[in-house]
Amino acid sequence: MFHDRKILYSGMQATGNLTIGNYLGALKNWNSLNEEYDCLFGVMDLHSLTVRQNPAEFRQRARSLYTLYVASGLDPEKNCIYFQSHVSGHAELAWILDCFTYMGELNRMTQFKDKSAKHADNINAGLYTYPVLMAADILLYQSDVVPVGVDQKQHLEITRDIAGRFNGIYGDVFTIPEPYIGRQGAHVMSLQNPEKKMSKSDENPNASVYLLDDTDTIIRKFKRAVTDSDTQVRYAPEEKPGISNLIEIYAAAENKTFEEVEKEFEGKGYGDFKLAVGEAVASMLKPMQEKYKELSKEKSYIDSRIKENDEKAQYMADKTLRKVQKKVGLTERIR
Repeated sequence: MFHDRKILYSGMQATGNLTIGNYLGALKNWNSLNEEYDCLFGVMDLHSLTVRQNPAEFRQRARSLYTLYVASGLDPEKNCIYFQSHVSGHAELAWILDCFTYMGELNRMTQFKDKSAKHADNINAGLYTYPVLMAADILLYQSDVVPVGVDQKQHLEITRDIAGRFNGIYGDVFTIPEPYIGRQGAHVMSLQNPEKKMSKSDENPNASVYLLDDTDTIIRKFKRAVTDSDTQVRYAPEEKPGISNLIEIYAAAENKTFEEVEKEFEGKGYGDFKLAVGEAVASMLKPMQEKYKELSKEKSYIDSRIKENDEKAQYMADKTLRKVQKKVGLTERIR
């Protein structure tokens, strides 16, 4: 199963197309984590249901996300890469934890407020209790560490609060997860509005670079990137957010420091730099894109990995769920 090391848990939603922000901020860094941790990476399709989905497109995107995980270098033999919806314990534990979560805690969740504003015609209960399902995701596998970005800190905090409350009543049932503090991925902003994060759901097609964009599309998007009226390639996020964003992306793609990037493009204009960023990103993504195409043709291989890892996740989840059910007094199943 695993190697009795600390367990690290993370995942991505199966909606939209992954951007270079998802790759540089998370996916790229996940590849080194299984040297230190036993890792679970979920295709978080249950979370995606808070927004109405086209069923056929949704299934295709979920499988595509799984394939991208593997194509990016995550070995499904070393990591447990699975579908959230294939493990019923997520939903079962979420309901139990709902009963140990206070309304006041959920009312403070800023992401609910943000998403409610974006989807005013579909403010559903799932959107409201989203953090509890996320807590169930993490606690179900007795996760020790969870990589979190700025927008997920609140969710880990409420997870810790819920686990601590449950443990205070029933004993040491859940591992209290800690935030994973490792190498920080690039903080990738929108190419059209560098004041906001690059997003899978941005309505402006030129704002985000997607992992499966072809080379011409990538270069075109970077050529159109918003910068400023200056011509100096210099990292100054407050003063020059657009060009600083491009420097971050280029530095991450080329494994260089900001100072090295500034020196490389000293005396050169934005046009030369934008072209170089586009070419560097296209070159970075090419091996993954080629592997993705190859894996997409190997249906039986992906199917076998999904089945094997779903079973592994189910086994781990069942151990926690049975313990929780017994603690709260639910009648044990006759097996």
